[in-house]
Amino acid sequence: MRAYRFLTDVDTSAFCHKVTLALSKGWTLHGNPTYAFDAKEGVMRCGQAVVKDVEGDYDPSMKLGEL
Repeated sequence: MRAYRFLTDVDTSAFCHKVTLALSKGWTLHGNPTYAFDAKEGVMRCGQAVVKDVEGDYDPSMKLGEL
């Protein structure tokens, strides 16, 4: 099964650390990163999709961050 996650965070080093942690756990980048203004919070936000092939079948109760 191929698992999918979309990581987001404010445009700080925290976002880079979140993506780096996912990569260190075997996730791979999927597509281009995104960058958008969050008008409600007044900050820029980043996003990056990541994918990972894992054993088993999909279950909506899966904790994707723990794969």
